[in-house]
Amino acid sequence: MENARQPIFNIPIIVLVLVAVLGLIHAVFVLALSQEETTEVLLLFAFLPARYDSSFPAGLLPGGWGAGIWTFVTYALIHADLNHLIFNLLWLVAFGTPVARRFGGPRFLAFFVVTAAAGAAAHLVSHFGEVAPMIGASAAISGAMAAAMRFAFQRGGPLGLLRSGEASAYRVPAAPLGAMLRDPRLLAFLVVWFGINLLFGLGTFTLPGVEQSIAWEGHIGGFLAGLFGFALFDPVRNSPALADPQDPNQAPNGASMDH
Repeated sequence: MENARQPIFNIPIIVLVLVAVLGLIHAVFVLALSQEETTEVLLLFAFLPARYDSSFPAGLLPGGWGAGIWTFVTYALIHADLNHLIFNLLWLVAFGTPVARRFGGPRFLAFFVVTAAAGAAAHLVSHFGEVAPMIGASAAISGAMAAAMRFAFQRGGPLGLLRSGEASAYRVPAAPLGAMLRDPRLLAFLVVWFGINLLFGLGTFTLPGVEQSIAWEGHIGGFLAGLFGFALFDPVRNSPALADPQDPNQAPNGASMDH
């Protein structure tokens, strides 16, 4: 029966499509491109802070003004190696799945694009003028983590105390930011997440099998965009009288989708 299927096997189509696209792009890099061609593609589609520095010699980077726009997103489709790709795909499935179930495919794709661009912007501010490229979907995935936090731990949500396996678990009213800061579980998540990224920034540790530096500023940019921009993509109407999500006496709030 359809209702008996476990949620882990119900990955939304848009998430599966992204997984397939990221995997296919990496396969092309590994199997079809020479080292010289790989460099050319990276110069055209990776995010290069030097591209926006007027003192950088003109003409050295291909793509012109167009690349200055599209690389805010296309960098997220490229990964350094198989370890980098698999690590991001696992997190994309884990956090992208609940968010895609709530947003729907088109909104989730737009959310992916916006949080990827926010990560690139944060990296640009902190690495202005640098030639080293930034690649990987981590900023957009960080945005999905933040978005999931807004509803996954809510009463009746997929990770809440009274969680349900029904589709309605992904339509619970989102937590107001003020309420989130009073939830010990969410506070612990925030402390751990920002702490890990700070350690990446200090060079205290790296991911196993990943030799490249971690663009942790991009992670934070994507996360903050997902956290504060969540309401712009959320199709679920919240009750204006939403109470503390941890109040056991609170009656479940109804939710409906606009449009």
